[in-house]
Amino acid sequence: MLITSIGQGLLWAPLVIGVFLTFRILNIPDLTTEGSFPLGAAVTISSMLAGQSAIVASLLGFVAGCLAGWVTGVLDTKLKMPSLLAGILTMTGLYSINMHIMGKANIPLLDQKTLMGWLPASWSLNLQTIVIGSVVTLVVLAGLIWLFQTRLGLSLMATGNNPAMSAANGIYTDRMVIIGYMLSNGLIALSGGLIAQSNGYADIGMGIGTIVIGLASVLVGEIFLHGRQIWVRLTGMVVGAIIYRYLLTLAMGLGFPVNDLKILSAAILVIVICLPLLQNKYRTKRQLRRYLKEIGVDQHATTNYSERPTLAKSLLSRNQQRAARLKGRESND
Repeated sequence: MLITSIGQGLLWAPLVIGVFLTFRILNIPDLTTEGSFPLGAAVTISSMLAGQSAIVASLLGFVAGCLAGWVTGVLDTKLKMPSLLAGILTMTGLYSINMHIMGKANIPLLDQKTLMGWLPASWSLNLQTIVIGSVVTLVVLAGLIWLFQTRLGLSLMATGNNPAMSAANGIYTDRMVIIGYMLSNGLIALSGGLIAQSNGYADIGMGIGTIVIGLASVLVGEIFLHGRQIWVRLTGMVVGAIIYRYLLTLAMGLGFPVNDLKILSAAILVIVICLPLLQNKYRTKRQLRRYLKEIGVDQHATTNYSERPTLAKSLLSRNQQRAARLKGRESND
């Protein structure tokens, strides 16, 4: 179960990293994900059926995802559409484009050689998936870590942190946003191509719910591995993808039907969103109790809601008395 989760998590890792780029770096909720993921699968499988190698087909899927991100970026920056609406429009249009690319709702691979087929046939499918997923993920991580050390990458992060200040310092924020969209959706499409090769087919509906999968994996990764360095954050996305796939595999092993995986994904997302909020609330209460203990106030008073206003007033009056005494001393001096 764990080996399978690691292999599948590594194949989903480019999607999680792509969602991380828009959601965390650019602070943009991009719904193009649910269109660019099947787009990558459709282009990859169609290219392989047309005689292209698995490597070339996967790169073509990446390029197709970049084009989809470019469309969303232009709608967002040039036509001034809200990012959510721009993503929805691109996602809707990609449904028809994917149907034209595939010709039908589902296209299977025949005797085409996938990326896993380049490895020795004596290896198990799980081992082949782990090796290919590790190689692709390491290439993506190395490329992004290098990118964010360049001026372009720093400008991309600055645009997400403070667009107004970035524009004031001469950064073309619209261009940075478009590049972020393209890079994000390119990685998402690459993941779609990898998943399609692993499954042996491309389906028009395989992108449904991918944005939930991506967001849940991002938040899970930030819980288990967090830091300020970009390489730590990117590595956390890979860890989040693996843990998320393990949770789904564990749920299926406990007897959950396959049809309930979508609602299970939504439930996991709700949990990982609420968990940090509950942790912050508990941390705040603990700090308040420690402070009240230091100043000699009964801790049980903090649990009585009726006494909280009185406690607050008493603390305020004490502070006012201290301020008055200090002011009197200053006037005497």
